[in-house]
Amino acid sequence: MIEYDVVGTNDRTRARIYADGTFQTSFGTRLTAAGRTPRDLSAVISKALRDGGYYADPVVNVEVVGYASRYVTILGAVGAPGLVPINRRYRLSEILARVGGVRGDAADYVIVRSEAGPERRYVVDRIISGEAEQDPYVEAGDRIFAPPADLFYLSGQIRSPGSYPLKTGMTVAQAIAKGGGVTESGSDKKVKVRRGDKKITLRPDDKVEPGDVLTISERLF
Repeated sequence: MIEYDVVGTNDRTRARIYADGTFQTSFGTRLTAAGRTPRDLSAVISKALRDGGYYADPVVNVEVVGYASRYVTILGAVGAPGLVPINRRYRLSEILARVGGVRGDAADYVIVRSEAGPERRYVVDRIISGEAEQDPYVEAGDRIFAPPADLFYLSGQIRSPGSYPLKTGMTVAQAIAKGGGVTESGSDKKVKVRRGDKKITLRPDDKVEPGDVLTISERLF
């Protein structure tokens, strides 16, 4: 909400800034406020009054008198989930930083749902890489969700058996590395995997899927 007055007159007006960044003047003209300081906006209104023939050389004062409630919602595996107020354009990385980032048990991606538009997914490592396409601006009303990581499991001849978070595109070789590698008597050439109700064999370059149980067999001498 802004309020502007023409110095030396009784012309004083309060105007609401719409979602598209514009506002309606008292003299019927729609002007853009987004991205402008009160001083910039004073000059814009002065020019509109002059061009419209309302005043010969008007001096306009502009004051911000209120802010609308604008926020994004961030939920899931982040440091401090909740509502994040925004008073300017923020990139996704900035919002994540404001809530303490994603937790260690989070997936390596976040999901952004807009009020209008398709659901989008962004990989965290790419968000923080600095590439504009991977670190978009968020809009008021957006909902950001950091899901918990899917897990896979290591057993058998592995140095550190147990459950581990699954990263996007992870291969069997990368999964084994997460577990500290195979023991001296283990072999990673072919890995037995229980995937749901199936038992399969995977090679080092094959992809791991959520819930996979990888069993490292003993080496055959």
